[in-house]
Amino acid sequence: MSAHTLRVPWSMSSEVDVRRAVVLELHALEVDTTIVDEAEIVLSELVANAVRHAKPLPDGTIRVSWTVRAGVVEVEVADGGGPTTPRPAPRALLSVTGRGLRIVRGLAHEWGVLEDRGGRTVWVSLGGPSRRRSQ
Repeated sequence: MSAHTLRVPWSMSSEVDVRRAVVLELHALEVDTTIVDEAEIVLSELVANAVRHAKPLPDGTIRVSWTVRAGVVEVEVADGGGPTTPRPAPRALLSVTGRGLRIVRGLAHEWGVLEDRGGRTVWVSLGGPSRRRSQ
């Protein structure tokens, strides 16, 4: 199993740096290209959502973590929480926003939201079931 964590500044420019770091690492670990592409899209959406809809962690960052085990990639984005719980928006033909979590849900094998006093973590499992099932 390979596990990694980044703390990135709470800003929209963080999304590019996170994607680049994770994609390079997943390619180095020889993860299936389709799953790498899906992870890139998912991380882009989750980091953007954290910056738009939540507050940073107490140190002014967002925590991005990812693990790879037996070809399954699990990513997590933790922030300081916000006023609403993340959930996919209903379909709306004329809406120009609100599609991100529907995209995440469509790519994920599983996904979920964990809330605690320290904030919120959105996690996504790509390529197979989450390790959370065995815990």
